[in-house]
Amino acid sequence: MKTATNRRGLLKGALVAGAALAAPTRVFAQASALTPRDRAVLDVARIQIERVGATLWHRDRAAIADFGVHSAQPRFHFANLEAGTVRSFLVAHGMGSDPEHDGWLKTFSNVEGSNATSRGSFITYEWYHGRYGTSIRLGGLDPENSNALPRAIVAHPAEYARAEHVATYGRLGRSNGCFAMSPDDFNEALWNISGGRLIYSERLGLV
Repeated sequence: MKTATNRRGLLKGALVAGAALAAPTRVFAQASALTPRDRAVLDVARIQIERVGATLWHRDRAAIADFGVHSAQPRFHFANLEAGTVRSFLVAHGMGSDPEHDGWLKTFSNVEGSNATSRGSFITYEWYHGRYGTSIRLGGLDPENSNALPRAIVAHPAEYARAEHVATYGRLGRSNGCFAMSPDDFNEALWNISGGRLIYSERLGLV
């Protein structure tokens, strides 16, 4: 009887010890799941949130639009700084930034009527119902995107930003300078980056 009790005690102790050893391994595995690109995205998000400071209403999440990557690739990265995670989506750039319509952004512009994408940090404002349905107003926080409101640069859903468009044409369609996402993905923007959060637009080339 004593031997059986000892065996049960040893087994219980081994299971507890095994769980204790396994827990750090699982945490490490989750942290290691981030790619070098994801880590770079999180770093950029932290730097830009710190740079624009108290202008933002919320500093927990941000979006990084990497226009150094072709439009056929997911390049709109939603960084959750609290969870340390990154989710990436397709996003279109402006026709004025890509006159050849080859899927590569060539230039940024802050000029009204340019139909080009602007670089720099934006703050997301409220939802509204516009031409493309529910959209997010944006304010420019840098000299390079100070005309975001008068230019009506927003984040919105668009049919030409779907993955099916890439499958057919090898690239997304182009916006008038707005951050256009697939309608299938746009709820992610509404729930994750609206309401006073950061969108940072730059030609980073993170792969």
